[in-house]
Amino acid sequence: MTVTNPSQHSVAESQADQQSTVASESSLFPTYARYPLNLVKGKGSYLWDDQGNQYLDFMSGLAVTNLGHAPDGVIAKVKEQLDELWHVSNLFHIPAQEKAAALLTANTCADAVFFCNSGAEANEAAIKLARRYQQKVLGKGRFEIITFKQSFHGRTLATLTATGQDKVKEGFLPLPEGFVHVPLHDIPALKEAIGPHTAAIMLEMIQAEGGIHVVEPAFLAEVKALCEEHGLLLIMDEVQTGMGRTGKLFGHEHYGIEPDIFTVAKGIASGFPVGAMLGKGYLREAFTAGSHATTFGGTPLAMSAVLATVETILEDNLPARAAEMGDYLMESLRTHLAEQPFVTEIRGKGLIVGIACKEAVGEIVLAGQKKGFLFVTAGPDVIRFLPNLYVTKEEIDTAVSLIVTLIEEHVAAKATIGGE
Repeated sequence: MTVTNPSQHSVAESQADQQSTVASESSLFPTYARYPLNLVKGKGSYLWDDQGNQYLDFMSGLAVTNLGHAPDGVIAKVKEQLDELWHVSNLFHIPAQEKAAALLTANTCADAVFFCNSGAEANEAAIKLARRYQQKVLGKGRFEIITFKQSFHGRTLATLTATGQDKVKEGFLPLPEGFVHVPLHDIPALKEAIGPHTAAIMLEMIQAEGGIHVVEPAFLAEVKALCEEHGLLLIMDEVQTGMGRTGKLFGHEHYGIEPDIFTVAKGIASGFPVGAMLGKGYLREAFTAGSHATTFGGTPLAMSAVLATVETILEDNLPARAAEMGDYLMESLRTHLAEQPFVTEIRGKGLIVGIACKEAVGEIVLAGQKKGFLFVTAGPDVIRFLPNLYVTKEEIDTAVSLIVTLIEEHVAAKATIGGE
């Protein structure tokens, strides 16, 4: 693998100031603090910008391109569908939607699927289903959802309120009522939070945005027991951990515990905007005709991408590959960073890996881009690796070598500044 030489980025760097000026005149709302890169092509584990610079991609579009960029099988199915039918609305039967739902239920503990367009929409559907089941089916006035601090569930008003991070809520008051947050792995706090209005407990298998914190098996077992004791629904947000990334098709499969409801998006359609909420059969009674809907959910075009992606994941047994490559990546990181005091912990599961550091790592991310290496943070002080599920050992070796160098250079630069 050839890594782009930092000197090759001189053109891109010279354009950074120009881009910041252009951004101030853009017709877009400035809701994103964008990196000064224009990526125009991708294949497998690599991306190229408009200057011809190549990047090793350990972001995967934030855990979206699980099959790598532009996977041939998905391209073929989407191109075929483009010539047939794009959209008819859910007022009609959509055979590909039925087929995709059947594929998902045949390979999970779910019995029914609702297709939408994003992870936030999937989580909105899960929240609505839990409330409606408690109120319309069981006849109880329950509406509260317990979630966990440092969680991330989306950017809609309900899902950002469900999120256990205050930074996403600033300026959006008043927030919808009905959400309670407790610390992850704190059973006494969780027990205290359960009350007469509690409808469900909602959690991620790995708090990805919150710092790559993996849920402990004993804690999840206690959560499940509390749900059964109090008649609560268990909702698992698998938006980032689903579709093979953790070493299982869904993260909860590691625990031997079945949720009532779980959600997925990101990796389900190789970059096409699709989300899904999956649930147990007894919940069908709550989501009857007219109770919930979305115009673009489950279109023929979207379902072609879902079918091609999920079929490939299953046929190539990519969850097992993710488990193997994830073990290789984490062991290599632990070995090569063992003597680096800047790093406090390597954590994760499968190919969602966090390098916890003593200080903020944003500068390391930017330095990586100059060396042709893309990765992202998980909170201010955690480096997050999300390579595609076909990543090779050679690509992992390159990534580990680069991150070791980047951290060493960052530490040395800080020491130099501190000594001045």
